[in-house]
Amino acid sequence: MPVYLDHAATSPIRPSVLERYTRTLAQIGNPASVHSFGQSSRQLLEEAREQIARNLDCDRNEVVFTSGGTESDNLAVKGLYWQRHAEDRNRTLIISSSAEHAAVLDSVNWLVSEQGAEAYFVAMDENGVLDLEDLERVLRERADQVALISLMWANNEIGVVHPIKKITELASNYEIPVHSDAIAALGHIPVNFKESGLSAMTITGHKLGSPVGVGALILSRKQKVTAVLHGGGQERNLRSGTPDAAAADAFALAVEEAVTEQATLAVSHAKLSARLIAGVKLCAPDVKVSSENVERLSNNVHFRFPGCLGDSLLFLMDLNGVSISTGSACAAGVSSPSHVVLSLGADADEAMGTMRITLGHNSTEADIDAFLEAFPKAHEGAKKAGLTRR
Repeated sequence: MPVYLDHAATSPIRPSVLERYTRTLAQIGNPASVHSFGQSSRQLLEEAREQIARNLDCDRNEVVFTSGGTESDNLAVKGLYWQRHAEDRNRTLIISSSAEHAAVLDSVNWLVSEQGAEAYFVAMDENGVLDLEDLERVLRERADQVALISLMWANNEIGVVHPIKKITELASNYEIPVHSDAIAALGHIPVNFKESGLSAMTITGHKLGSPVGVGALILSRKQKVTAVLHGGGQERNLRSGTPDAAAADAFALAVEEAVTEQATLAVSHAKLSARLIAGVKLCAPDVKVSSENVERLSNNVHFRFPGCLGDSLLFLMDLNGVSISTGSACAAGVSSPSHVVLSLGADADEAMGTMRITLGHNSTEADIDAFLEAFPKAHEGAKKAGLTRR
């Protein structure tokens, strides 16, 4: 039976979510329409907004529905930059990190190349841990030029967890808004918007077991941003377009289930991950486990294998019925080193020899059994193939 260990790319839809989604898809009506069909859809949408707000400890009006993480990151980074720069033309500096998801990094780099922004990437160590003294120094020296800070809550490739509360506390001394991509974190560690001190937070559904194509930007009521999409003025005039009420409803249920089971799954995932790491080390003693000895997500295991390509391992594991990844799904199929691993100070060869295993809501001991059975042969084959690239 095929085994799926790539939940950070997308997680299988939860049975309860699928049942609700297929039922609500039959509902007729645009949520903006005033007739009874439209108002029924509107009720579905607003109840989903309230359900998400309860589970993330935010105001219902702070939940801005989007098509997913990429759109939410773009709205946060570009919208915050444009708003802050319009208020004060001196604010052209964006603080981020070189290990962010492409949706953040590409947005930042676009603002630099096309909009006259400047980027500063906070230093990090070989484990991906951010240097908060470096962040504090930049803020102390250039706070009046900073438009925003965007730093992810947990890294989607290597699993390292960042101290978001400490970051927002530093930023609050200078009244600088902080955005965080919390997609990898939600469902795996406690995520509380009010307590975090964030101005904006990105989440998405398909990493939690909801349909693909729905997410949200949790945006503080106190924070102004410039809209990226214009049209009908939906979602606080920040995200025009007819909302998908059925998808929002399914998304809200997935969020609730993920938050409810988070503590229990964290314990289960930690045990599965420890067994996985021990088994791989037994077969490949020279393997490096990224961020092994720092705070990290219990469902994420990221390996670096000297002398072989991650793509070779991926294909050979897949031939044996085990689906894993080499890193972010957004970079899948691209034969280039992981920008996250390079940011840790690794060379290009090491950054090409990666494997990421991510567990989810339906991961079991049997999945780890299947992985450990398939791995030795796959590793042997990948070692023989070496670092030859097409």
